[in-house]
Amino acid sequence: MIGIIEGIIFFIVALVLISFAILSVVTKDIVRAALALIISMFTVAAVYIMLNAQFLGIVQILVYVGAIGVLILFAVMLTKKTMGRENNDQ
Repeated sequence: MIGIIEGIIFFIVALVLISFAILSVVTKDIVRAALALIISMFTVAAVYIMLNAQFLGIVQILVYVGAIGVLILFAVMLTKKTMGRENNDQ
């Protein structure tokens, strides 16, 4: 019975991982792509923890989600992008 529940939870986590990984590649908005990438990294850490590799799961959270996620978000925030349209033809 426990094996069936673990299998169902693993399937749900894998489905979330695949969907957010595809979303991070397909989406055109940079902020949403970065957030989808961070969520997919969290789910990879969850998969590591479910496979009894707790050290790899914690390292995944600390290194990738913490450092690389913050680096990606800072790069997104420092990227100049115009919001809306400019009406200079008045």
